Amino acid sequence: MSFSRLAGPAALALLLAAATAQAGDKTPAGTVMDAYAVTRKTLASSGEPPWRPPHRDKLMSKSLAALFARDDLYQDEAGEIGHIGADPFISGQDGEVKFLKVTVAGPPENGRALVNASFRSFKQPVTVRFRMIQEGGGWRIDDIVNRVEGKDYSVREELSKSYDCGSFMNKPCKR
Repeated sequence: MSFSRLAGPAALALLLAAATAQAGDKTPAGTVMDAYAVTRKTLASSGEPPWRPPHRDKLMSKSLAALFARDDLYQDEAGEIGHIGADPFISGQDGEVKFLKVTVAGPPENGRALVNASFRSFKQPVTVRFRMIQEGGGWRIDDIVNRVEGKDYSVREELSKSYDCGSFMNKPCKR
């Protein structure tokens, strides 16, 4: 007898969900490590960055993934750069990730955690902070915080700003 007949559709759905989960999403640091594995491939000119499909839905909370998707749509419709003009995972337009160290800032509480990723990019120290949330059976990135010119820069806040045009704004963009 097959597993699906024995256990039913609900158990099969759980099995499929577990099979598609990433290995690293069981810990806050693991998800960030997965994101930097993607970032390193992207920097080597191979594949899409973590905030684009197919990665964003696996690495990010539903709400943050939706904000990145809206920014991508704006860019497609307007032909302009969206609200994020640099790679938030390297805190710049160009860079490299050397000597990566990922640490959880404290014990997770109430399904939330703060993770720091420290590395060297072109011999300069860089630290990117990630606000993590438990969602969908694993840990997901809910915000990315960079430090620019001595000031914290929340990617979520930037992506939440309004746009001049776009199908989601009910105002077509003139290209």
